[in-house]
Amino acid sequence: MKAYYHARAEEYDEWWQNAARERPGWSLELERVVELLGRFRGRTLDVACGTGYITRHLGGEVTGLDQSDAMVAIARERVPAATFVVGDALDIPFADESFDRVFASYFYCHLEEGDRLRFVEEARRVASELVVMGSVARPGEPHAQWQERVLHDGSQWQVYKRVFDPDDLAAELGGEILHAGDWFVVARGS
Repeated sequence: MKAYYHARAEEYDEWWQNAARERPGWSLELERVVELLGRFRGRTLDVACGTGYITRHLGGEVTGLDQSDAMVAIARERVPAATFVVGDALDIPFADESFDRVFASYFYCHLEEGDRLRFVEEARRVASELVVMGSVARPGEPHAQWQERVLHDGSQWQVYKRVFDPDDLAAELGGEILHAGDWFVVARGS
């Protein structure tokens, strides 16, 4: 996964832009989610922050963590007020209780069971709250699958991807739904 996202850094934002063109209501719903994220206060660790596309909308004091130095370089340019660190989300390089919350946008959906449990344990070690943002499952869509992704350079990658029923995600995190729409789900667990 690290190599894939490192290779994808320069074209990562295109996914957000293409989705806005191809999915009716996407942009309006994203605006509502961004407004919700902007209400965060305190210290937030944005795990797998990528290029900072969503990080820039988080309220409060923000630290971004990503395993790809190419992603972090873009995020630093985009969100100069935040702090960015290259590191492993499954071995978060911060002391216990360093943050008020861990936020993960489109990272949690790539974790298979063992890594998912390890990540949740790490998130709960460094913060009292975990907030996850992901995609809502479309009718008839498998909730977990391996997908082939092809980058502009022609390289092909196999990527594990989950989509969520909002109630199931909230239950999985032991928490509540903050947003459930046609495209996005945001859930909080403690």
